Amino acid sequence: MLLEFTLTSLIVIATPGTGALYTIAMGLAQGRATAIVAAFGCTLGIVPHMAAAMVGLAALLATSDTAFNILKLAGALYLIWMAISVWRDTSLLAPPGETRQQGAAKIIRHAVLINLLNPKLSIFFLALLPQFVHPDDPGALAAMTGYSLAFMVMTFVIFALYGTFAAMARDKVLSRPQLTVLIRRIFAAGFLLLGIRLALAGR
Repeated sequence: MLLEFTLTSLIVIATPGTGALYTIAMGLAQGRATAIVAAFGCTLGIVPHMAAAMVGLAALLATSDTAFNILKLAGALYLIWMAISVWRDTSLLAPPGETRQQGAAKIIRHAVLINLLNPKLSIFFLALLPQFVHPDDPGALAAMTGYSLAFMVMTFVIFALYGTFAAMARDKVLSRPQLTVLIRRIFAAGFLLLGIRLALAGR
């Protein structure tokens, strides 16, 4: 079961989404250390969804249109706001001397909110965890906790790798002003499209 869980998790985590996009953006903008902070924040944003799945709160999102739509709309609006911010922030991919550095707390806050406001994550864990843990098993809670922690570790490692690879290309990217403008607009468009997709998503 562990192998199946690992393979399933790796496919889900490695598929680029909002968290990966944000981590890559921070790697390009401020370097490897900042990308790792962003990866940590994205990983923290998973915790509430896992906790919700464990206590059954995710079932509410799966069955209540109102609860699901409220959280979905909040997440979509936040991603659209991120898109506008990235589009307008000319300092995001500016040369090192001109970059407005963001503090770790702000980066973590953004990263947590990106994942926290995505109701699909709670439903994903509600659907995923029961496949690998039988509810009648006396050690079910411990097993779910173990699987959840493993998912978090994989998330952090993969996102940190994304950010590290982005940081490695940082100097080449920042030395070409026209390329930085293009990349910043691509990131903005990415957040916008992900926000629209979330807004239109069904359960």
